[in-house]
Amino acid sequence: MKRKLLILNHSLLLLCVSMYVGTGWSLVLFSFPAASQLTPDNYYSHFVPQVEAATRFFTYMTGVMIVCALIMIVAERKERLYRWFPIIVLVGVIVATLLTTRFIFPYNEAMREGITDPAQLRETLGKWMSLNKVRVSLWTVQWLSMMSYFGIKTYRGEKSR
Repeated sequence: MKRKLLILNHSLLLLCVSMYVGTGWSLVLFSFPAASQLTPDNYYSHFVPQVEAATRFFTYMTGVMIVCALIMIVAERKERLYRWFPIIVLVGVIVATLLTTRFIFPYNEAMREGITDPAQLRETLGKWMSLNKVRVSLWTVQWLSMMSYFGIKTYRGEKSR
């Protein structure tokens, strides 16, 4: 039973890091190029409600990720190699959360309050996108860490059969 619960926990953490990395790369590949078409007249409806909804959802998911990573760290604490994967994820979650709350949220707030000057909008979106590229990099490291964990576990399991 304990083994099944740990597999469920680790899989839930993989799901969460996958949702982050998928959302992040979707932004970079599809939303960022379209940002050049945003104006003070149209950016709000294309940006603010989506960011607010994502923020609400990911706030809860981040809490789940922290709990799952801590459980995984405890479960893998005696395994020299495997304990590092959830530590990398946890550090990545903490750093990405600090980046978001300290640096990205002020730009979200400025856009929510309304920007009427095209130059200010371009500058704000440019800084927001640059910070999000850093955050996507952190999310990618988290995902690579979880995939490495499962990949190595699977490979070593297959090798011992």
